[in-house]
Amino acid sequence: MSKNFKIIVEKQPDGYVAYPLGLKGVVVGEGDTYEDALNDVKSAIQFHIETFGDEVLENDNCVMEVFIAEAGIVF
Repeated sequence: MSKNFKIIVEKQPDGYVAYPLGLKGVVVGEGDTYEDALNDVKSAIQFHIETFGDEVLENDNCVMEVFIAEAGIVF
């Protein structure tokens, strides 16, 4: 079985963090480079599905697109 995931990759001061959308549970990858974080999260996704089964896939809430927005909040 094959499935595509939208994956967010964030550049942090000490490396990169990546996490998928449309998957139940917490799955995170990290690395010194973008590619390292992406490979790490892909491995983590595969492990998560193998461990918990197909029920972690959110079939009814398919992420079509991802947008990044910035908003100022007064507090």
